[in-house]
Amino acid sequence: MRPEKNAMNPPDSIPQDYPVLVVAYDEKSLAAIAASAQSLGVSVVGCASFSEAQEAALSGLFRGILVDLATMIKAKDAEKVIAHTLTGIYPPLRVKSMGSMLIPMIMAGDAKQDKSLKDFFTKTCAAFTPRRLRSNKRKELCVPTSIGTRRGFTLDISWSGVFIVDMDPERFSLGQEVTASFLVTPDLEFTAELTVVRLQRWGERRPPGMGMQFKQMDQELEQNLSALIRSDKDKDYDRLGN
Repeated sequence: MRPEKNAMNPPDSIPQDYPVLVVAYDEKSLAAIAASAQSLGVSVVGCASFSEAQEAALSGLFRGILVDLATMIKAKDAEKVIAHTLTGIYPPLRVKSMGSMLIPMIMAGDAKQDKSLKDFFTKTCAAFTPRRLRSNKRKELCVPTSIGTRRGFTLDISWSGVFIVDMDPERFSLGQEVTASFLVTPDLEFTAELTVVRLQRWGERRPPGMGMQFKQMDQELEQNLSALIRSDKDKDYDRLGN
């Protein structure tokens, strides 16, 4: 299992445990951007469209996204929505390739971004906890939980999984499988098999706990979640601006 790295990385270290997404419509630009990242020892997944990047992000953990500026401008309709989602979730760096040279670019209205590829990897990506794109929207719901003798509660629930608040999430590890009980009401309690996919450590100025995926969706779990989430699981996509 690969170790999770976070903001505790030593200064100027380039994380090499999880890749970054690279998106460009133009084949030469895609190759140039990917090569620049790889020259610094960074693993990349090259994508010829935002839709392709979305599929990759649904199945794997990533630290950030490098986007060809021209591709960002040309994106339309569904591609633009996906681009907005990905750059809103992962740390983005918009760049323009000029031969073998890569120039960070800032679009009007953008928040401040890194001025160099190295800064992007050593500062922004190193401080970001790797994550995958959720296939479903989260719904803020507080439901008491128990994992063995450990008590907690949900911060949010989706058709894909839950975030359970826990004061000592370091007791768990990525990939660990657990059984959790959910006390919805005094008369309704159900259990589910979960896999730990993200750890949010204590002291990060965010609620500590574990992001967990449902291991399997049987009929009973689907009925219980349907009553909680009140949405169609096949149309409940995790999209910004949608």
